Amino acid sequence: MAFPSHASTCCGIFSRPIALSGVLKSSLCPSWKLLYLFICYCVCREQQQCSKAKLLPMAKSSKLKEDITSLGSDDSGICGSDSSAETRPKGSEETIATEEVKSEPEEEQPKEVVIKQTVETAAAEPAAKENCVPKKDNLLRFMESSMFQAPLAISYLFTTKEIGVQTYIANKLFTFPEQEVDFYLPQLISMYIHIPELATLIFPYLKQRCIKSAEFSLQVVWLLKSYSSDAHLTSKKKSDGTKLKTLILSDKLRPRSFHDREVVKHPLTAPSPNKKAHQRSQSDASALIVGQASAEAAENSSTCLGDLRSGRAFNTGCTCFNTHRGMVNNLKGRQTSCICSAPRLEGEVQFVDKLLAIGHLLPEVSGGKEAQAIRLRAEIDQINLNLPARVWLPIHSSSIPHHVLHISTAFSAVLNSKDKAPFILYVEVLEVDNIETSPVPQKMLNALRSTKSEENLLTNERPSPSNTSQNLATMLHSNSMGMLYPYDNDDCWTQEDDEISQQYVNKMKTDRDTISQISLESSDSRDMMVAAGDIRRRLSSAFSDPRTLARRRDPEDPSANVLSEPWMDKVQRIRDSSPYGRLANWRLLSVIIKCGDDLRQEMLAAQMLEMLQNTWKDEKLALRLRPYKIVCLSADSGFIEPVLNSVSLHQIKKQHQMSLLEYFHANFGPPNSEEFLEAQQNFVASCAAYCVVCYLLQVKDRHNGNILLDDKGHLIHIDFGFILSTSPRNLGFETSPFKLTQEFVDVMGGEESDMFRYFKLLILQGLLAARKHMDNLLILVEIMRSGSQLPCFKSGAATVQALKNRFHLTLTEEKLERLVDKMVCNSLDSLSTNLYDRYQYITNGIL
Repeated sequence: MAFPSHASTCCGIFSRPIALSGVLKSSLCPSWKLLYLFICYCVCREQQQCSKAKLLPMAKSSKLKEDITSLGSDDSGICGSDSSAETRPKGSEETIATEEVKSEPEEEQPKEVVIKQTVETAAAEPAAKENCVPKKDNLLRFMESSMFQAPLAISYLFTTKEIGVQTYIANKLFTFPEQEVDFYLPQLISMYIHIPELATLIFPYLKQRCIKSAEFSLQVVWLLKSYSSDAHLTSKKKSDGTKLKTLILSDKLRPRSFHDREVVKHPLTAPSPNKKAHQRSQSDASALIVGQASAEAAENSSTCLGDLRSGRAFNTGCTCFNTHRGMVNNLKGRQTSCICSAPRLEGEVQFVDKLLAIGHLLPEVSGGKEAQAIRLRAEIDQINLNLPARVWLPIHSSSIPHHVLHISTAFSAVLNSKDKAPFILYVEVLEVDNIETSPVPQKMLNALRSTKSEENLLTNERPSPSNTSQNLATMLHSNSMGMLYPYDNDDCWTQEDDEISQQYVNKMKTDRDTISQISLESSDSRDMMVAAGDIRRRLSSAFSDPRTLARRRDPEDPSANVLSEPWMDKVQRIRDSSPYGRLANWRLLSVIIKCGDDLRQEMLAAQMLEMLQNTWKDEKLALRLRPYKIVCLSADSGFIEPVLNSVSLHQIKKQHQMSLLEYFHANFGPPNSEEFLEAQQNFVASCAAYCVVCYLLQVKDRHNGNILLDDKGHLIHIDFGFILSTSPRNLGFETSPFKLTQEFVDVMGGEESDMFRYFKLLILQGLLAARKHMDNLLILVEIMRSGSQLPCFKSGAATVQALKNRFHLTLTEEKLERLVDKMVCNSLDSLSTNLYDRYQYITNGIL
């Protein structure tokens, strides 16, 4: 049997040349020769996927042909299942059987010639490789795999410098779930503003999402407003971020539907409630009149945007949903696009601006928290005149699509703050399928008539008949079909109304905590939805409610009364007194509006808390955090999600005048009860989790007003305005790794208890799990540091490096355990912690 001098001469089927000298060939036994051919065949099949028709000409005899064929058809699958008889192409057997191998015996060559041929073949290897089918690049294979999710995409998009990789990842964003990408929206916007090379690549994704959703458009606008610092420059020098914000607000990024253009000229009017449902169709002339009237109404609505006195301050005047096509689509469950050129975003923009204007106004009100609370309710009453409307709360819109129905004036409160005046609102909303296309509900009269303001009722201010008629004429109600119904202009104030008002005034002289529920600017008694006897019964039950009597207003902190009430009780009270409470999809949402503080750092901290909570959940750890949502509306204002059913440690000490352990006994029972043990375990798990957070992020300003306790015993930290390298007044006074007082240890059972040892074990487990996912946490900080002017990044790259060092990558688990013991020992009753609590008590009255 003769062999070729080297494998590369066999039709170029091998990727690497294999040279055999004459001595070696002659010394090989037939079995080794057959093994050599088998190995060559396997290399060929793996790298080039050659067919057996190309391999068989190597053999010099029919016996070798049979041997190779038998190897290729082996059922063991070594040579690949595609060479089996079942997957072999049709007619391949005939081709192999009829093909003749014609080759003459090769003369033995000198050793020098063999070496020369080997070198020449090695030099020609790159050319041979170019003819092979190349494998996919490992990075491309990784990016196409299911392992490549949104967190890795954002990380690679920021770190890589290859334009091709950046382009691929930017296109890959379209394939990820929108909720995953929305979590990294602040990072995307930061890269869009500060990295011009990425702005062009990210723009198509942002553009498509903005066209698709008005809610997403405003989120982008508010983030661009928060992080863009060139608004004062001329248009030629403005960044890509400012230009994109202007483009979105100009309403150029909106869906265009040409399918419904022919029907927008003929709006469908709703039948009057006083008429039968079945009517004859209108003539062309009457339809033209109706169309002109609708166009005039839309024009009037657009001119009233932002004017709270008009009653249509948030009405954009869109009539697309009242057309024939819009009504049919609504009945069939289809969506209708707005094509009437009405401003899509202006209504929500005006609603948010009016709420922020209150936040900027309240700090200027003199007279303390009581005066600020009165002014807050007066401003909320003006906003309520323009509701319901197609507006929503940005903090809840992603999880609960809704329309705002009414803001509860009675439960609105100014929160306790020394310099600022943040306030909390409880908002009645209607959950809908789609914010942009679902119909807005009809405006309803309150059974007890919503008040203009508390102070007007106490001063016995009576509106004149002329003013009352004028005000009532401007208050129009729009139902779900888009019809407008004016109130009755008659001013009929009956003796029964005087009796109800006098009863309320007498009660208000002794109990100012109750907010007025009777309006002196309402219509006559005939417009009331319930009888006067029902009103008196409701008033009597409300005044005699033991829950109301148990709550006492604190003049220094009026919000304590509102926040202490259990959430479900508050929901039931508001729903019972609301005319919208009978709606099936009625919901109550709460929001804190804060102006004058930079919430961008808090939003970054909220992202890291949510990522840590998901990490510990995936690792099956008992650590428990309570992340809350934050929406930045500008560099110094935003919305914050309240933590429900919770009370601050400051309020526990001030109102209940008891220690933390005594509070646990009073609310959860004796130490051996099941409820107490469950609350104690929740306390330990949450306290350990926030100790890890406070150490990694170096959270400062940890006084008892920023630490909450919920109704399940969980400890919750709020207000992350000082993280990483910042501290109050930049004094760096709090030097302990985290806040751990003796009161916390007492709740755990003391330093020698099993729960305290469990507490230290949870801290160790939390650090180990966070260390495994360190890169996901660091990338959030690194992206926001790039080009950012946030105070927490004043140390530059050293801030990120210090954060990385706190993960202690070089420590073993045993050394890390000793470090945890040391941190707990240093934090327990730390001198700096006690002094800072004392400082807060002297300056702000926080216990």
